[in-house]
Amino acid sequence: MSKRDELIALYAADIKEKFGEDPDMDLLTKVTVGLGPAIYNLDASKVSGTAEKELETVKNNYLIKKLGMTERADMMPAIINLVEKYGTSNRNKYRAVVYYMLCRQFDRASAYQ
Repeated sequence: MSKRDELIALYAADIKEKFGEDPDMDLLTKVTVGLGPAIYNLDASKVSGTAEKELETVKNNYLIKKLGMTERADMMPAIINLVEKYGTSNRNKYRAVVYYMLCRQFDRASAYQ
């Protein structure tokens, strides 16, 4: 099993454990691949739920640029809610999981076709 496959399995387990749902493995794989080498970097592979600048980056670079959404008032509350669901005390909020969950929440899987 490749390192990427191991990480995808880790992310899938995290989604099941933290959010109580079975992930769409095809979409999770596409989101993970879309992150490129960032998944292998300890810092870049995670999202800081307490840093406002980081949450703005998720909104601007992922929701707006990657998913092609226009700025909406519900974006930041959705990100904050997701981070809270993931667990505010959980230091390992994997970027691939956050992006996957936001992609599902905003129904933007078509961005990965």
